[in-house]
Amino acid sequence: MNKTIQSIREELKRNADVKSYQSFQRFFKEEVTFYGVKTGVVSKIAKKYWYEVEKTGKVKIFKLCEELYKSDYCEEAFIVSWWVPNLIDEFTLNDLPLFRKWIEKYINNWAKCDGFCNHSIGGMIEKYPECIDEIKNWAKSNNRWMKRASAVSFIIPAKKGKFLKDVFEISDMLIQEKDDMVQKGYGWLLKEASRLNQKEVFDYVISKKKIIPRTAFRYAIELMPEKLKAIAMKKD
Repeated sequence: MNKTIQSIREELKRNADVKSYQSFQRFFKEEVTFYGVKTGVVSKIAKKYWYEVEKTGKVKIFKLCEELYKSDYCEEAFIVSWWVPNLIDEFTLNDLPLFRKWIEKYINNWAKCDGFCNHSIGGMIEKYPECIDEIKNWAKSNNRWMKRASAVSFIIPAKKGKFLKDVFEISDMLIQEKDDMVQKGYGWLLKEASRLNQKEVFDYVISKKKIIPRTAFRYAIELMPEKLKAIAMKKD
């Protein structure tokens, strides 16, 4: 085993506490693997070991990330989500197939999905808008986390008012999904897009009112003024 990986795992074990371990599972419907380390502590560990690995280069760091993912521990996946965005300046389009593989192979809950996609895939989208069609196509996958990834990868750009057309296209592709993890994913995306494009998102939600699931609908209008919420919630 790589010495850095071994050291990280030993430190995570030392910092696990019973209270965190006992409360962790309640955030997930599916069974998850975890040490029981507080998020703030994991962040400190990620930062500490980043200073050790950052000069080794992107290829070696990505190999370490894959080793961390293989353990299935949520805290180790969190470290990947902390490390990879630091490499955005070094991203190339050739990295996207690797990222897709990680999502398909290792991501199995909403925390791993959102942690990785928000900043890493979000950074890829902003750096290389030409990859957007590929990421939108993830919405056609049979993998629930790939579907969610297609939406939540646009969260950070959407907060900045970017790629609204693509936000709506992804939502259209996912709008009749029955999986609540997917519904919450694109509902959250619409909510974040509404920060700077309130009217457009409101009009979109109203136009889809008859087919959009209640979960996604409520997420989408969450940041809107009470007056608009009332209009949206009004029965036809």
